[in-house]
Parts: sequence; C-alpha cells; structure tokens
Amino acid sequence: MTEILITGGAGMIGRKLAERLALDGTLAGRTIDRLVLQDIVQPAPLAAPFEVGTVAGDFAKPGLADALVASRPDVIFHLAAIPSGGAEADFDAGYRTNLDGTRLLLEAIRQVGGGYKPRLVFTSTIAVFGAPFPDAIEDEFHTTPLTSYGTQKAICELLLSDYSRRGFVDGIGIRLPTICVRPGKPNKAASGFFSGIIREPLNGMEAILPVPTTVRHWHASPRAAVGFLLHAAGLDLAKLGARRNLNMPGLSVTVAEQIEALRSVAGEAAVALIREEPDQTIRDIVAGWARNFDPKRALALGFQPDASFEEIIRIYQRDEMGK
Repeated sequence: MTEILITGGAGMIGRKLAERLALDGTLAGRTIDRLVLQDIVQPAPLAAPFEVGTVAGDFAKPGLADALVASRPDVIFHLAAIPSGGAEADFDAGYRTNLDGTRLLLEAIRQVGGGYKPRLVFTSTIAVFGAPFPDAIEDEFHTTPLTSYGTQKAICELLLSDYSRRGFVDGIGIRLPTICVRPGKPNKAASGFFSGIIREPLNGMEAILPVPTTVRHWHASPRAAVGFLLHAAGLDLAKLGARRNLNMPGLSVTVAEQIEALRSVAGEAAVALIREEPDQTIRDIVAGWARNFDPKRALALGFQPDASFEEIIRIYQRDEMGK
C-alpha cells in the first residue's frame, strides 16, 4: 500500500500537486492507494482513483503531526508554510509555523520508529540566499538570508539534512524559484506582484507594480513546480550525498522583460493595465533576494525548467483560463 501526505494541501501548489497525482494514479512507478491533504483550512474534496482524506488543523499545534504520520505515509510533501510577507510582518507566527511546525513533523516521524523512514520532500526557497550576489548563484554559494522567512527555511534545511544523516527520514529540499503566474487572488507573499502584473491584465484588471522595471528575479511556473516535486519524490537520493538541498532551475528575467512577454502574448491593451505605485517595504525585501542561478546539480539530476517567460504566461492561460 502506498500512502502520500501533503501538508499545505489546500494551497495553490498543494492542490495542483494533488490533482496531478489523481490524474496519474501513480508516483515514482508505484500505484497510489491513499492520499491525505492537510492544511489550516479544510482542503476541498478531490476526485481520484484512490482514497483521499483531508485534515484541517493548525500544523504547528502539538499532536497534529503525530496524527498525520501515525499511518506511516510513504512519501510526505511538506508544503505548509506562512509566506514571505506574512513571516516578515508577524515574527512569532512565521517562526511558529515555518520552523516549529517543521521540527514537530520531523520529530513525529522519528518517534514512529520501527524502521519507518519516509521520503520527505521539503519546499524551501531561494530566500535562503542574501545579497551581495554573484552574477549567477552556483550550487556552492553560502546561505545568508536577509528575511525572517529565508532564515526559517534555512534552519529547516539544516534540520532536514541532519535528520536524513541520522537515518530518520529520506529527505530532499528543493529551493523553489518564485512561482509565476499564480492563479487566484494575491496572497501575503512579498513576491505576489510578479504574478499580479501578468494575471490581472490577462483578466482585464488593473495591476499594481511596486518596484522598478529593472528588478530582476528567478521564476518558475506552477506546472514546473509540480514537476520538481514529483521528480524529487522518485529521485535516487544517494546521488545527493550529504547535501540534501537543491537550487531548482528557473528563468531569470527583469520586470521589464516580464512586461514585454505579456505584450507579446496579450498585446498593448494588457500592458496598459499595469500601474506603477512604488512600495519601499516591498522594494527593500525584494532587493535582498537572489536574481539568477546556475543550478548545475538540479539540471544534471533531471529537473526541468520552463522554456521561456512567454511560455509561463501561456501555461497560465491554458491551465487557468482555458485558452
């Protein structure tokens, strides 16, 4: 019997991952028998060729992680987190969920005992890196985060590596680029405008741009992110050695290049809906983020990036707008 657990299963990536698993019916060549979706809110029902359970509850509340792993899920996708903007605005909540919640999950797994050693795929972030940056960050670049969110994720990366070294979990951390174009409404992530300046104009709505068009950033589509997660779940982790955390491939583009891609795909009328409204807080946060990578390890291990930013926009149109 193959069981999968997704924490943060009501979130955008968690939901898309669950839908992909339901479509495939398998993971890493194994037939899925049961999927459990956990989140702070009740995950929506999911039609699937296997049993689907949902759990609503505070991930960082003692006892919840123990209940989630009691059935010994074979693969755990740990996506639950407070996003960057929320973690920066609420110091206590960020550390409680992002750090304490992750530690509780790792400890719950360890306490099961009996040789239980699940594959744990942890979603980290490029925010674990801090300026000053080289032209392209290579795999050996040091982690010196400049935000609370990045610090929380960097600590969790160390925990993942240590619990894996000790044989309690078979862990891999994937540092996701900023996901763009995100569907739905804006969230509290400081990076939300990267999606907003594409999503809102495509839907005939005004978009606010809080940073200069010269800002450069590292992006991947939701479809690529799901691909990263699935690939990580089936990867031979002996190839990682002690370095369990990987920079995921992506696209390095400026805001101006994003806008040009939007113009190419949707025309001048869409671009005209973008309004510049400087926000120094967001600008300061973004200034400390990584802008470009040379992810040789991930590429050599078979992780696949998007082809172009225009393709990222078209993925949004196909997957969210039915075009």
